[in-house]
Order: sequence, then C-alpha cells, then structure tokens
Amino acid sequence: MPSRLPIQDIFAGLVTSIGTAIRYWFHYTLVAFAWLGVVPLTACRIYKCLFTGSVSSLLTLPLDMLSTDNLLADCLQGCFVVTCTLCAFISLVWLREQIVHGGAPIWLEHAAPPFNAAGHHQNEAPAGGNGAENVAPDQPANPPAENAVVGENPDAQDDQAEEEEEENEEEDDGGGEDAADANNGAQDDMNWNALEWDRAAEELTWERMLGLDGSLVFLEHVFWVVSLNTLFILVFAFCPYHIGHFSLVGLGFEEHVQASHFEGLITTIVGYILLAITLIICHGLATLVKFHRSRRLLGVCYIVVKVSLLVVVEIGVFPLICGWWLDICSLEMFDATLKDRELSFQSAPGTTMFLHWLVGMVYVFYFASFILLLREVLRPGVLWFLRNLNDPDFNPVQEMIHLPIYRHLRRFILSVIVFGSIVLLMLWLPIRIIKSLLPNFLPYNVMLYSDAPVSELSLELLLLQVVLPALLEQGHTRQWLKGLVRAWTVTAGYLLDLHSYLLGDQEENENSANQQVNNNQHARNNNAIPVVGEGLHAAHQAILQQGGPVGFQPYRRPLNFPLRIFLLIVFMCITLLIASLICLTLPVFAGRWLMSFWTGTAKIHELYTAACGLYVCWLTIRAVTVLVAWMPQGRRVIFQKVKEWSLMIMKTLIVAVLLAGVVPLLLGLLFELVIVAPLRVPLDQTPLFYPWQDWALGVLHAKIIAAITLMGPQWWLKTVIEQVYANGIRNIDLHYIIRKLAAPVISVLLLSLCVPYVIASGVVPLLGVTAEMQNLVHRRIYPFLLMVVVLMGILSFQVRQFKRLYEHIKNDKYLVGQRLVNYERKSGKQGTSPPPPQSSQE
Repeated sequence: MPSRLPIQDIFAGLVTSIGTAIRYWFHYTLVAFAWLGVVPLTACRIYKCLFTGSVSSLLTLPLDMLSTDNLLADCLQGCFVVTCTLCAFISLVWLREQIVHGGAPIWLEHAAPPFNAAGHHQNEAPAGGNGAENVAPDQPANPPAENAVVGENPDAQDDQAEEEEEENEEEDDGGGEDAADANNGAQDDMNWNALEWDRAAEELTWERMLGLDGSLVFLEHVFWVVSLNTLFILVFAFCPYHIGHFSLVGLGFEEHVQASHFEGLITTIVGYILLAITLIICHGLATLVKFHRSRRLLGVCYIVVKVSLLVVVEIGVFPLICGWWLDICSLEMFDATLKDRELSFQSAPGTTMFLHWLVGMVYVFYFASFILLLREVLRPGVLWFLRNLNDPDFNPVQEMIHLPIYRHLRRFILSVIVFGSIVLLMLWLPIRIIKSLLPNFLPYNVMLYSDAPVSELSLELLLLQVVLPALLEQGHTRQWLKGLVRAWTVTAGYLLDLHSYLLGDQEENENSANQQVNNNQHARNNNAIPVVGEGLHAAHQAILQQGGPVGFQPYRRPLNFPLRIFLLIVFMCITLLIASLICLTLPVFAGRWLMSFWTGTAKIHELYTAACGLYVCWLTIRAVTVLVAWMPQGRRVIFQKVKEWSLMIMKTLIVAVLLAGVVPLLLGLLFELVIVAPLRVPLDQTPLFYPWQDWALGVLHAKIIAAITLMGPQWWLKTVIEQVYANGIRNIDLHYIIRKLAAPVISVLLLSLCVPYVIASGVVPLLGVTAEMQNLVHRRIYPFLLMVVVLMGILSFQVRQFKRLYEHIKNDKYLVGQRLVNYERKSGKQGTSPPPPQSSQE
C-alpha cells in the first residue's frame, strides 16, 4: 500500500460514509415521524372526532388527519391517549392472567344457584369468625387469607380444552386482544399452536418492532397500534361516556356534574357503573336460560369492569378524600377558610385536586408503614381487622376478583372512618388545644415570598439538599420509633393486664434475644455500617423480604376483657394526642428560636423553621442516646470516644468548608460570570454579585456535576469521589481528600476565575485600547473563553473521528488479512524457533 492514502480514496470513503449516514438518518427520521408523529396525532384526532358528537366531524375526519393546526399540542395529547390505551391493554392481559392462574370466582365457575350460594357462604365464613379469634386459635385471623381458599378452584383444572376456548372469548371482552390476535391472522381455537407463537415471540424484538433494525416491518406495527388505539378509545372511553351522559341527562343531574369541573371523568365513571349493573343482570338472565358460554363471557366482562372501578376507588378516590379531609381539619393552622379553598379550586381545579390526592397518598403510605412497624412489635393476631401486607397469600387483585361488592364497600367505609378519625385526633383536636393554650403560636407562616435578608432559594436548597436527606436516611430513627412503640406496649400491657394479648406469652423469652439484636443494631449504627432495609424505604424492604409475623398466636384472656380493651383504646388516643401536640409545637418552637438569632423578628416560611427545629431535636436525641450507650463502658472509654469524635468532627468540618463551602462558592461565581451576567446585565450597567446566592446555586451545580461524574466513564475524578464515599465519615482521610480532590478542583476553578480577570484587567489596558473596549473585554472574556474551550473540544473530537475514518478507509481498501502469532516468553536460548504462525483472511 502507498505510504499515504490518495486524495480520491479519502474522498470516496468520505462520500460512502456520508451516504450511509444519510440513509440511516432518513430511516430513523421515518421511524421517529411514525411513532412520535403519526401514532399520537391519529389517536388525538380520532379521540376528538368521536367526542365531538356530530356527524360532520366523522365526514371531515380524513381532512382533520392532514391538518397542520395545533400539531405540537395534539401530539402531546395523543401521546397521553396512546399511553392510556397501552396501559389499559397491558392491564387487561395481566388481569386475564390473574383470572387464569388464580381461578375465577365460584359464581362464575358454577352455573347452578346452590353452588353460587355456597360460594357466598364460603366467602363470608372467615369474616364471621374474626371476633372470636381466641376461641379457635388454629384458624388464621387475617381476612385476606381467605382468597387462598377461594382461589384454589378444582374446576379450573378439569376442563383445560374448554378453558382455552373460553380464554379467547375473554380476549373479545377486552376489546383489544382480538386486535392483537388479528396481527397474526384470525385462527380457530383448534388450529392454535403454542410452539409457533413462542417462535414468533422470539423473533420479534424491540428493535424489530420499533424499526430500529433498519427494516420497514415496523410500518405494519404502526398500523396495528393505530387500530388498537381506535378500538380502545371506542370501547373503553366512547361507549361508557355516552352511556353515562344519556343516563345523567335523563335523571336531570347534568348541571351538577358540569359544576364539578370534571364532567368527562364523572360521566365516564357513571357509565362504567351502569355498565357493571347491566352486565350482572344479563349474567343472571343467561344463567336462568343456561347459556353457558354467554354467561361466562358476561361474567368475565363484569369482573373487568368491577376490578377497574375498585382500582379507581382505592387509588384515586380514597387518597383524594383523605387529602381533602386533612386540608379541612388543618385550615386553622394556616389561618385559611373553606372560602379560600373554594376559590383556589375554581381557579385551578386540576392542580388543586392533584395536590390533595398527593397529600392523601403520602398520608396513606406512612400510615401503612406505621402498621408494618406495629406488626413487628405486637402479637400476631392483634391487628386482625387490618390487611397484612407482609402476608405472602395477600393478593389485592385476587380479592377484587373474588370478594363481592358489598364486602369492598364495607371495607371502604371502615377505612374512611378509621383514617378520618385519626386525622381528627392527631390534627384537628391538637390545633384546637394549641389555639386555646398558646393563642400567639398559630397560624403557621406559609407565605410564598419573604422580606427577610435570607434568600428563600438558599433556605430551600439547604432544606432539600442537606437537612431532610440527612434526617430521613438515618436507620436508627426507625429503631427509635420501634423502641418507643415497644415501651408503650409493655407499659400499657402491664397497667391493664393485657401483656399476653398485646405481646404474647412468649414475650419474656424473646425479650432477651430482641435486646441483644437491638444492642448489636445500635453498635452497628455507631460504627456507621450501612444497614439494608432501613431508612425511608424500610416499609418497601419489609414487603419484599416478607418479614413480620403472619398468622395467629394464642393469648390469655383476663377478666373484664372488653373494658380493658376500651381503656387501651382510650390510652392509645391520649398518647397519640400528646405525641401530635409535641410534634406540632416543639420543632417549630426550636426552629423559631434558632432562626431568631439569624433573621431577627422577620418572619420566614414555617417549613424551614420546622425542618431546622426537627433536625436540632434529632441531633440532641442522637447525642443523648450515644452517651447513654457509652456510660456502662467507663469514664476512660468515654473520654477516648469523645477524643475520637472530636478529631473526626474537626476533620469533617475542614472537609465541609472546602467541599461544601469553597468549591460551591467558586462554582456558583463562575457560573454567574459565564452564563448569568452576560445574559441579564447590559454592557452599560454594572453587575452585582451576591455570594450567598452564588453559593446556593453552586451547591446545586456541585451535586449535579458529582452525580454526572459518578454515572460517567472511569477517570481520576470519579475514582477519587468513589474512594471518598467508600471511606465514609468514620474513616475520613483528610490528607487524601485535600491532595486528591479539594486541591485539584479548587485550583482549576481559581484558574478559571483568575486568568480571564488578569487578562482583562492587567494585560488589555497595557495595549492602549479605549475604555469601551476594556469594558467589553472585561464583560465578555468569560463567555469568550468558554466558547474557545468548547471549540477546542469539538475540534479535538473531529480530529479523532477523522483519524478513525482514515484507518477505516485504509483497512477497507488495502487490508488483506491479519496474522495471529502465538505469544512466547523470551528465553536465553535462541536456538528454538517459534512455530509457523497461522493466518486468517478477513
């Protein structure tokens, strides 16, 4: 080959590469246009056409498809519609699997009414025995366990061939599975072959389905997705909406529904309710006339509608009720009225409802987490009236399938009463007591903007980035709460002679073992070893590990047992009330007192004062518990520990000043000079810099840069950060951090700040330029140098890419083969010659 490639070879290779790139660009543009343009746009236009309610919209649908009006808005709305239809399709398939594997309800499997009555009797039998759990200790006391009995249906295993035929009828009920089957052609049940379907599933990959493999087969998939969207919109949105609309118009409730600002959602839900009633009536008629296939099809349709409505109630309606009730009970805490909430709802109904739903979901989640903690302390069987999330037999979807509607309605009403009563007890009543005892304490200051010299942005960053993560991610916080619950339970058990009922008769034997576990846990927390399954996601970890007691444990029943249970409930309510009073007042008192040294008499957002006070209280309790744990070890050990901790705190403070003070300040100042000041301040004005705001923005930028570095490729900064993170606070290496991390980073930032300033203020005036030019250079040198650095990076990248292209062209034209030579160590004797190498042509 020649020593240098000819120009024509380089040009030909460059043209070939450009042609390949253009071909791929066209193909991927077509893929993006199809999936991000055609599919959402057609879904949105068909949705609007169907819900317009006029025949002219159907006639002008082809022209509406080609219209260019509101393309971006329609595409975004269409993406939401497509996401909803795909989620509905996946939910239907998953629900079908639940019915197949878990067994259908007994009333659906048996046609005769006696079996149906027996099924209802079997469903109700465990609920009647819940109250007498001490009479029959061998019977599981948890109501969710009954679905394990109902789910194991022997009839579901007898008729396999008939069930396969009826499963395809269930797909017709789904409204979308038949469209998926049409993708492979309509086939009869007897011609269905599982092996061919498995092979087709193996051949179909995500790249092939989306068109990322370079083929045009994805156009067929686009057509089927559009058809599936249309079918789902027609079956699951259009029909229920119009059923509900005609029913509401006929009953005269149309004006009330329109006043709610959620006319479409409420009308659709009403349509689904009427559809469920119609389906169960038709199922009863089909049972009377013994139409078995129609009876099963109608029953499966009813199950789909029933489960959908129950999911909406459990996930949507119940948290929304809790959120609104929390808001209503806390109005006096923020000096608000119902009129204010009504005005906010009228101005932004969607945002208001979403915020209340979100608050309700948080409340429900933490309530469930507390119940999980109670189950770890109390005797199995005490909380028989609450569903056990740790029970491996608990399956909420199977419960929705098998249990009748009135059981779900009874549970829903009971849950609303329990959750609402707890809100009254722990929020409304403490607020009334605080207002009567401390008239000047409430309301909380929740203004959006403050006239205080401390910036709201800075305080918000401190709260979100420093205070709350450090407080919530501590594992021993959950251990403290568990210890308090255990202490309260032991105290209440001995005072009311309910120790056997609350903790069981084996508690004395287990107490010593639990004490050893707690001591080991406390020692591990003192050594800063991360414990799996604790912190903010302890509840999720408990669910995954399926820890916690399941089942029932016998107990000794004392005299006057109902009276003692009543006194226990009263004692529990008083305890919750006192705990709520302490949580509502103590952190805010401490936070206001501490903030007064900083801000004086100026009022700031109460969330910040509460967070500051909560953090101080947590630090105080933590210090007390550590000292109590050190007390039995003697005075010399305490002094040694204090010395070690003082040294560690000094090192941590030095590292914090460098990495959390100097580096964010320099980073925020550099960002201000490079980006913010050139964009916001004209040349004839002088920019003002606020170090506090620059530091706050630098904290955010430093966290983002550290996260991107840890996710990126391996280089020296990532290695150093990982090593510092692995060492932790206990084994902090001050010399390593300063030499490897702080000094290089601070040096780079100082050079980036000082070199442009020296050039603008020291070198440019020596050149004899005008004052306007000096001002221009002084103001624009930082973004100019940033552009120079970016251009240098782009040029170096392009040079590397051209070298790779050069090697690729040279190898394609002149490379004939590559030789593979065996590796042998060099020895002192050169007499032996290596074996002849093997060559392979490529």
